[in-house]
Amino acid sequence: MKSVKFLLAAVALVVSFSASAQDFSDDKLYGKWGATAEERASNIGASNFLKEAMDAKDYAAATVNFQQLLQNCPAASVNTFTRGTTLYKNRINRARNLDEKRRLVDSLILIHDLRIQYFGDDLKYGRDYILDIKARDVIKYCSADRDLLRSTLKEAVEAAIPANTVKLDIAAMYFKSLCDDFAFDDNITSEMILTEYERLAPYFDAAADEAALAHKKTFEDSFADSGAANCDNLEALFSEKLAANPDDTELLSQAVALMSRASCSSDFFLSITERYYTVTPSSDTALFLAKAFQDRKQNDKALKYLREALAVELDPIKKESLLAQIAITELSASNYSAAASAARQLHDINPQNGYSYFVLGQCYASSSCASDGIGGASVYWAAYDAMSRAAELLKEPEVQKVARSLAGAYRSAFPTQETCFFAELSAGQGYTVRCGFASGKSTTVRYR
Repeated sequence: MKSVKFLLAAVALVVSFSASAQDFSDDKLYGKWGATAEERASNIGASNFLKEAMDAKDYAAATVNFQQLLQNCPAASVNTFTRGTTLYKNRINRARNLDEKRRLVDSLILIHDLRIQYFGDDLKYGRDYILDIKARDVIKYCSADRDLLRSTLKEAVEAAIPANTVKLDIAAMYFKSLCDDFAFDDNITSEMILTEYERLAPYFDAAADEAALAHKKTFEDSFADSGAANCDNLEALFSEKLAANPDDTELLSQAVALMSRASCSSDFFLSITERYYTVTPSSDTALFLAKAFQDRKQNDKALKYLREALAVELDPIKKESLLAQIAITELSASNYSAAASAARQLHDINPQNGYSYFVLGQCYASSSCASDGIGGASVYWAAYDAMSRAAELLKEPEVQKVARSLAGAYRSAFPTQETCFFAELSAGQGYTVRCGFASGKSTTVRYR
């Protein structure tokens, strides 16, 4: 019934246009619709029929009228293309097989290109606007065609830059497609990715709301994971920028994040990370710097950042980790007093942390205790107790193995039965260490 009503309406419109053909003789008003009044009447009628058919969802009739307009007067009205894209999207959704769908998708892409040809210079809905719509349709219908996807997205971004209409989602997707294809497309070079990164980064720097920040993350993650963001390329990218703006927090943050992700360890990277820490100090950055300097065996600098992180850290679990690192680092530098102090603080926070005993045992064993009457061997009782407890509590098998080995070494350093006899000490007797780092520790007399 709906189709009958549509056809009757169409007949009435044809009669109306035919009867008043002289109304379309004004070239200024109707010249874009055709060369003669009759052609103009027919084409204006087709435009009206297209709208009516779209409203009635009669896509077969709409297609006939759309094709007439496209052939006879494509520049007459932008509505031809707005209705044409809607028409073909509906037809794509109703395609009966894959081949038909592909043909319809090709037609949809062509409609966008023709709209650019005839209406690309529109001040409000011109080339940048049309290419954005085209890009979204390519994403939806042609994402498997990597070359088409990448070229269309690039074209949309490049049209938007001079028009100042860059859409972050499209820019992020374009850059992601470029980075994704870098691994297997020899035509994409690391220089291309670096160039595009530099060109697009300023648009993402202004990201503020949640959606924009999500697109920025996609942009940054794509670059970091591309393989083009290696340490040499990143250093080349950021060295010149940071030379011009050494205290630019956003730029420093970006450089540190990307170079950290690439596992860089150059002097340049450490220098900018230290600069970033100076501008925006944080426990996480201090920890990162400490680890980097530990790897370089620069314990003084490592300890500087560990202690600075400890000074501002409020989380007990993180403080525990920091104290363990400080204790181990001081111990490795033979700073036994500082190591023992950190280990005791660690024990106060968590008595079940095996590293406190692991460090204290070694500090006890390093002590001199000549006044104990048994050749200073009393410290090894305390050292053995601590290291045995460490072996029980430590989780890492390798560290447990070291703890057990050290405990065995301390046991072998126990005094002999004869030495204890002359000092009037018996096995199993309670004993308090009177000197060294173990001074005041209660232990038990044992023989070698």
